[in-house]
Parts: sequence; C-alpha cells; structure tokens
Amino acid sequence: MSIAPYLREIGRGKDGARALPRDKAFDLMNRLLGGELSDLEKGGFALAMRIKGETPVELAGFMDAVLPRTLALHAPSTAIVLPSYNGARKLPNLTPLLALLLAREGVPVLVHGPLTDANRTTSAQVFEALGLPPLSSAAEAEARWAESQPVFMPITALHPSLAGLLALRNVLGLRNSGHTLVKLLPAIPGALRVVNHTHPEYAISLAEFLGQTQATALLMRGTEGEPVADARRLPTLKCFVNGVLDEQLTVEGEGGSLAKLPELPPGIDTASTADTIRAMLNGTLPVPEPIRRQVQCLMALRQALPERLP
Repeated sequence: MSIAPYLREIGRGKDGARALPRDKAFDLMNRLLGGELSDLEKGGFALAMRIKGETPVELAGFMDAVLPRTLALHAPSTAIVLPSYNGARKLPNLTPLLALLLAREGVPVLVHGPLTDANRTTSAQVFEALGLPPLSSAAEAEARWAESQPVFMPITALHPSLAGLLALRNVLGLRNSGHTLVKLLPAIPGALRVVNHTHPEYAISLAEFLGQTQATALLMRGTEGEPVADARRLPTLKCFVNGVLDEQLTVEGEGGSLAKLPELPPGIDTASTADTIRAMLNGTLPVPEPIRRQVQCLMALRQALPERLP
C-alpha cells in the first residue's frame, strides 16, 4: 500500500502541511522501519518531515514503531542513556568523560551513536582510545557493566532499522526524523535519558514529547549536539520525572561573562581528547565544573526514581 495519503498530509510545505495523529504516525514509521517502502517513498518522507518538522504527537507515534525493534538490554540497576551522534567539530567531545564519571558512581551507562564520522571525532573513537571498544551484543554489555565500566554500542547494533533511516543522510545530504528519534530512544527499560537539543525550537517540542510520553529525562542544550554540558558554561538542566518538570531538581544555567576557562584538550583529535580525559579521571587535571554539576544533577534525578529490579 502506498504512503501517498500520508505524504499528501505532511508534504504541503511548512505552512500548508498537516500533522499526523499518533496512530498514523506509527503506521508510517512502522512501514518504513519494516522495509515496506521504496527508496523514493523514503526520500519523500525524509524531505517532507525535514521541511514540516515533527510534532510531539508524531514523535510519540514514530517512537511506538521504533521501540519494539530495539535490541533488548538489561542493566543491573537503573541505567543512564547518553545518545552521542554529533561528535567534536570545534570543541572536544567529552561525552566519554561524563560516562566514565557516572560509571564511577556505580551507574550502568549506555552511550550509543555512530562509530565514525568523516569530519568529527566520535565518542566511539575516544572510548576505543581509552581501552573501551564498542560492543555489539547484550551479553557483552552486561559483562562490561559488571566491571563498572560504561558501554558504547553503535546504532547499527542497537537498532539496525533506525540506523538505515539515519543513513539516508548520506544520500539526501539532510538530517531527518531518525536523527531526532535516536536522541529520544529509551534503549533500556526504566532508564534515565539525557535528551539534548541544539536549536531553541526543539527545546519546546522535546519538552512536550517528554511530557506526553511520561518520560524521565534530563533535557538540555547539548555541546555541539552532544549530551554533555559545555565545559566552559553550565547550560540549564531541566529534569523531568514521569513527564513532569521537577523545579527542585532542575539546575539553572550560568549567565554573564566567563570567570575562568577550564583546561581542555589542545585539539579535538582522538588522542589528545583521550589523554585529557585520563588526566581528569586520575586527578592530574580538574573535571570542568559544568560537567561535575551535570553528574550531580543526574545522580539526584536517578535517586528520585524507584530502583529498577534486575
């Protein structure tokens, strides 16, 4: 069956397009992830949604189709999930530092994303340099968590069909709804997610999505799209518990001029980033205050949740 009726709704341009209800959004994404669409239909969907933008209701419907296809993972306790899809462009990628600091606190951490990027330093590359290569199975993940170490898993292993949707960017040259969905992916039942955005309009739509889906998550402006606080200045950390913004747990961001610059890697390359992270972990260099406060915020938010049974 053609998806033309759906494309007629979402493909009328920014002002003329109409949003799909949750059940139709589910059906559309279910067909796409199930391999039922032609390449032409996939491209039409990706471009239409890129121009229109996803509503929170559409994202919820899409996620209904995404979740059942996710690799089944079982953490020993309430996990924290860090979606890492942008890498380092101008600033060093310190997502692995955040993951390792959380693991030190006894938290099972899952970082997921691409293995490589032609123009950026990925978390996968930094983890590899730190002696923590990517894993591809649930058994490997559970073994590493048992060692109190964070897990990096490529999206191709965690969710192959969603990885295929991301791959459309290589053909079309544009992001699509898959890039939003991977940053919202719960990945592990009962996990606490860090959801980050780069554009202000997404702060509104993602907050609505978290509310509608009764999610527990930390919503923040990412560092070049990464789920780690900017080492130079703390962004606002909005804490949602079962879809409700918790004002007491939420941490307001810093304003004004920078009083002091943190000690950061001399470049964004893998080797210097890994060396700096090692120095911060062993105390030779201080952990940037915004990242330290993000760890504290996540631990407080995690403690506000009922412990998930193994």
